[in-house]
Amino acid sequence: MRYTIENDMLRVEVDSFGAEIKSVYGKQSGTEFMWQGDKKFWGRTSPVLFPFVGSLKNKEFIWKGEKYPMGQHGFARDMEHSLFMQTSDEIWFTLISNQETYAKYPFVFVLNIGYKLEGNTVKVMWKVSNTGEDTMYFSIGAHPAFNCPQDGDDDKYGYSLYFGGVEEIHHHGNDVPTGMALREDIVLPLTESKALITPGFFDRCTYMIEGKQTGEVGLVNKQGKRYVTVRFDMPLFAIWSPEGKDAPFVCIEPWCGRCDAEDFAGELQDREYTNVLESGAVFENGYMMEFTE
Repeated sequence: MRYTIENDMLRVEVDSFGAEIKSVYGKQSGTEFMWQGDKKFWGRTSPVLFPFVGSLKNKEFIWKGEKYPMGQHGFARDMEHSLFMQTSDEIWFTLISNQETYAKYPFVFVLNIGYKLEGNTVKVMWKVSNTGEDTMYFSIGAHPAFNCPQDGDDDKYGYSLYFGGVEEIHHHGNDVPTGMALREDIVLPLTESKALITPGFFDRCTYMIEGKQTGEVGLVNKQGKRYVTVRFDMPLFAIWSPEGKDAPFVCIEPWCGRCDAEDFAGELQDREYTNVLESGAVFENGYMMEFTE
């Protein structure tokens, strides 16, 4: 079921399936900022990635000596979430572990996902509670896709990515067939903190940027106007658009966790960037999306 929250500037639609934002509509200009999920390119809009971000080595994880198969980005994006509360400009959903989740991820948890409007900004809130007895290991991440190009432009070439406060970005590529992170260090040079999107910019790999290099990433149109800004405080983020498809959107993805590295050989608790949550503890994080019409 779809739910709507709105204020004077924005109208946001969220689907209870995956607790996924489906639309952010600017009321003043009539602009739709979010990708609308055309399966020709990518059928999602803004899935929440939990309890894993990215792919696992051999598509499985090991916990207490037992192997558990797991697909890319976990399972929360493919489950129905219950409405927890709603006001005119705020909404929360809940996903509670059950027999289905426990069989493939042996932890007891409550996942709450919230969205709140503040002017021209959507505040995204995550709250993970460990309600079981075991220490819990998990990842959580965002995957919002923004329309690019905008304003009737034919393609996104000439648009730019803005990386706040830095002159260059260091990133790791990924092995596209397996999704595993590579150990190479690739430098993306910037001009006035911006990287120009050119043909082939997204064809080599997903850009995975580690080490808290910046907490502010935006999309800039051909006229130099930044129309989307994502702000976050997370250990890493990714930039993605489907390889070789010239897709009319760009994803800016704040992450607390990532895919396994190509040389990973450990168990669940050994995964890089995993979040550790003791019994009874609560993890909270989130990010902001600002839209300029």
